[in-house]
Amino acid sequence: MDTPLHTIAVVGLGTMGTGIAEVLAHAGREVIGIDISDAAAHQAVTALEASTARAVERERITEEERRNTLARFRTFSDLQAAADADLVIEVVSESYEAKQQVFRALDSIVRPGTILATGTNALSVTRLAADSAHPERVLGLHFFNPAPAMKLVEVVSSVLTSPQAVEAVTALARELGKEPVAVGDRPGFVADGLLFGYLNQAAAMYEAKYASREDIDAAMKLGCGLPMGPLALLDLIGIDTARTVLDAMYAESRDRLHAPAPILKQLSEAGLTGRKSGRGFYTYAASGTSDLVPDALTPQPAAEAATGRDVSSVGVAGSGTMASGIAEVFAKAGYDVVLAARSLEKAETAKSRIAKSLSRSVDKGRMTAEARDATLARIAPAGSLDAFAEVDLAVEAVAEDLEVKQQLFATLDKICKPGAVLATTTSSLPVVACARATSRPQDVIGMHFFNPAPAMKLVEVVRTVLTSDEVHATVRTVTAKIKKHPVDCGDRAGFIVNALLFPYLNNAIKMVQEHYATLDDIDAAMKLGGGYPMGPFELLDVVGLDVSLAIEKVLHREFRDPGLAPAPLLEHLVAAGCLGRKTGRGFREYARR
Repeated sequence: MDTPLHTIAVVGLGTMGTGIAEVLAHAGREVIGIDISDAAAHQAVTALEASTARAVERERITEEERRNTLARFRTFSDLQAAADADLVIEVVSESYEAKQQVFRALDSIVRPGTILATGTNALSVTRLAADSAHPERVLGLHFFNPAPAMKLVEVVSSVLTSPQAVEAVTALARELGKEPVAVGDRPGFVADGLLFGYLNQAAAMYEAKYASREDIDAAMKLGCGLPMGPLALLDLIGIDTARTVLDAMYAESRDRLHAPAPILKQLSEAGLTGRKSGRGFYTYAASGTSDLVPDALTPQPAAEAATGRDVSSVGVAGSGTMASGIAEVFAKAGYDVVLAARSLEKAETAKSRIAKSLSRSVDKGRMTAEARDATLARIAPAGSLDAFAEVDLAVEAVAEDLEVKQQLFATLDKICKPGAVLATTTSSLPVVACARATSRPQDVIGMHFFNPAPAMKLVEVVRTVLTSDEVHATVRTVTAKIKKHPVDCGDRAGFIVNALLFPYLNNAIKMVQEHYATLDDIDAAMKLGGGYPMGPFELLDVVGLDVSLAIEKVLHREFRDPGLAPAPLLEHLVAAGCLGRKTGRGFREYARR
């Protein structure tokens, strides 16, 4: 296994195999592409010709470099062509039978020192190795789609894999300009192990008709900064592929969060596998394209403005970061805002915070000094909720404590005029419990802003079984006027974003707790392989481990799923006072300011 990995065979020239072959050829490797389908082989050559032509046009490579790259890629229909390869990467269909057939045939074709790598993202590398004549040379080499663009490569070793083989492919990955992450053999490895549980829950959320496909996808893109929503991503990956991965994960974990949502089976068996078939959760203009076309589920524009109530003044209760951010958002949109805190001094301090925020916007050229002054003039600080007597919309942003919120809503009920809309910004508590503290539960709704409110575009609009259509329409209209994106959801723990985000974060903690992977490798895997703006541990430390634990407990209590129980490591860190950046230590340590 000391032979340099210069000649590399890629078995299976579908989308992933073609992408891997392109990466290898660009990096100067001799690439042997093998596929039993002549059409697939031809398509792979065509794809490489097109990508290298684009690279020449963009002056990334010369015409001579293009010719050399194309000359390094040869295609064959017989596995015998792999006889001289130093490394073979198989990316055939995701089934043990297909992969084992390839590995058994290769045993009698390649040299004893040739490394055999599987591109599986779901199946057991150990099981494939055990069937090989030389299990020590078998490992996993999991690229991400599209292979030329995605930086992450998971190097998967089993208990049988030789360290020399791991070292050789790790070095190769780095030479290809990739970021290799070493992981052990378990279904999904790191990135897909975390990603597919999240995708599965999103599918189940949609299947339960809790929220529309458009709202689920928009919520995760705008609320978490993800490049794609989960249902659109399932369509891209292939719903049949996702179901296979989840089946493999569930077979090992027996975690209900990994049990494929029934809708995945229904769509797969109907041939509605996503973009590749032209229809999955969404409908596409043609098979293999990303161009969406309207279908029976596409939402129609609603004439909500005519049915809602007029809102010209807004009351914001609270003096913390979220309250001041929400007050800033409404004032910038032209609303008269009463900012009420427990004392006039606290309210003035909150207004000062808004002034600093607006001044930063002026410094960055985002608004004029005149607009800043006009915005500030629309904010009236108050030391009592009595100032809410004439507001059209009252928004509370006080402590995330149900008793505190219920007392506040009982007070608002007495103070606010008839017809005023009463909104809570809770992220995890039942909105209906706040509504029942009033004599007008039909006027109560959830408006869950995200932090920082001035920057984050998402607002989850949470209606209870008692919320009137008129109040719901009013809040959606107001949300659009403050230039936020409203998504509708029902009154249950976590709403859309937190219900999907925090189980993913909890599962990441379990990976570290079980010594499967390091914090750094998991964060890198999710940023490079999943397109997340932050790794799970970076995000946990920013959110606060105490806040994260509280949300996990609410989700576990509501859904009573053992898989949602907070990871013990999270509980231990919170008990030790390690709450993240705000205390200087969480999963990582931070310099004190």
